[in-house]
Amino acid sequence: MSRYEDREDEVRRMLDAPHPQVPADLVARAVERGNRLLHRDRALRRALWALLLAAVLVFVVWASVVEPWQGPAETTPPLEGW
Repeated sequence: MSRYEDREDEVRRMLDAPHPQVPADLVARAVERGNRLLHRDRALRRALWALLLAAVLVFVVWASVVEPWQGPAETTPPLEGW
């Protein structure tokens, strides 16, 4: 027999065997865990958006105070005494 046939026979034996009992509260636990994951993901997404908004706000305030788009008035020192 090839390895594929061995695996196929093993799967058939597993499927022919009696199935284990599923806990009665499995659905309730799965729903509760899913809700927790959704709430956690939503809170994380909101926190990241708030962090991004704060970073943009800090950048805007910094740019309005420093005005980096305006270069220095004079680029070279004055030439005096030549």
